[in-house]
Amino acid sequence: MSADRPQVVVVGGGFAGFHALRRLQRDLAPGTADLVLVNPTDYLLYSPLLPEVATGVVEARHVAVSLRRALPRVRLVLGRVEDVDLQGRAVRVARSARAGGSTTLRWDRLALAPGSVTRQPPVPGVPEHGRGLKTLVEAVFLRDHLLEQLDLADATPDTPAGRAERAARLTVVAVGAGYTGTEVVAQTQRWLRRIEGRWSRTRAQDVRWVLVDVAPAVLPELGAELGRRALALLRRRGVDVRLEVSVAHVDEEAVRLTDGTTVPTRTLLWGAGVVPNPLVGRLGLPLRRGRLVVEPDLSVPGAPHVWAAGDAAAVPDLALAEGPQGRSDTPPTAQHAQRQGVVMGRNIAASLTGGRARTYCHRDLGLVADLGGWDAVAKPLGIPLTGPLAKAVARGYHLYALPSTPNRVRVAADWLFQALLPPESTQLSVVRADDARVAVAQGLLPPQPSGPDVAGAAPRSPRPAPAGVDSLPHSL
Repeated sequence: MSADRPQVVVVGGGFAGFHALRRLQRDLAPGTADLVLVNPTDYLLYSPLLPEVATGVVEARHVAVSLRRALPRVRLVLGRVEDVDLQGRAVRVARSARAGGSTTLRWDRLALAPGSVTRQPPVPGVPEHGRGLKTLVEAVFLRDHLLEQLDLADATPDTPAGRAERAARLTVVAVGAGYTGTEVVAQTQRWLRRIEGRWSRTRAQDVRWVLVDVAPAVLPELGAELGRRALALLRRRGVDVRLEVSVAHVDEEAVRLTDGTTVPTRTLLWGAGVVPNPLVGRLGLPLRRGRLVVEPDLSVPGAPHVWAAGDAAAVPDLALAEGPQGRSDTPPTAQHAQRQGVVMGRNIAASLTGGRARTYCHRDLGLVADLGGWDAVAKPLGIPLTGPLAKAVARGYHLYALPSTPNRVRVAADWLFQALLPPESTQLSVVRADDARVAVAQGLLPPQPSGPDVAGAAPRSPRPAPAGVDSLPHSL
């Protein structure tokens, strides 16, 4: 780092921030500018494969792309940006819990790509008892938690009280019938069928799955026909799908729904969408539906030398015709975040070298959803697909989109081994239960300094909860 060179600071190492820096490394000669990335973790999380991490199909580290290896010319600062001084051109970074304290970074060019966090409506009990699926911590915890609940249910005595406790432990309530909720329910149910020999008194069919959503359809992004097929598949498998229903209250022992029913459970999976990172709301800049307003070239109006992309940016969708209500914004998907990052990096480089900025325009290539086994639904280039062909499209796209050859090889090997070998069914208990609560995992609340681990192991010191990643939906 040199005080004589301009400094480019990128906030967020998700899809948008990562691909912006890759483009900057490509377009800027060494010594042209110093590149700095602020991110809570030292990896890019390929979040579309988190359901497969939760079911043990893919090893957790194989979906984590090393930022230091992929971005060798970038200085990585581990922490979260708390405040941005647009006039003084500086950002204040809260360091990780172990490092402690904060630091201030100057910037000459600023790229905002803090991503999104799990949506938390004002429902009592959700932040304390809900479990999301947006970070590695949450995915690893969910897998161990489900195994633990089935272990405990299998050992419950056959008494009236024991049978009630067993039923609650064998019930999973998932909120959100979009990609996260639908995929994790479908894939986890299929996985439990393959490992049910682990228990002496419990079978996969004993597990009750309740999937609820306020929307009138499952996977609405894929269209009515594919949504109906996915719904029919889930119901054939025995999933209790309740549409146009939401959650009214949650406690340690039950979930009360807005249809008036109460479901005793020890597992609430919260996948009801995402919202922009709270950082953008503290900037004092114009927002649209909670996202930072940007120009078609991703520059932020009223903030010189500032750009934004990804889930936290309201990017006009130039690929669609303007409607009566004006032009819509691009949806918060990994597909758009990745491509916006490339354009953002190119335009920042152009601002430093005298080039011309380009606008962002990308036509959606389609969406995919893996439902476990050979079941999947996909809509590449608007063509609806189901079954093994859709499965091949989904996996082929994930291998293409993973921005690291070593990670691609490892994920492909995981899929091969799962096809040839018995599935993994061990419980590692490496994540504290408190770290996987929705509010903690998204960085909205600090982790507790102590407490039992998933299976009652000795307490460990708190760790920073990964966040700042971009999208979950698996768009092509």
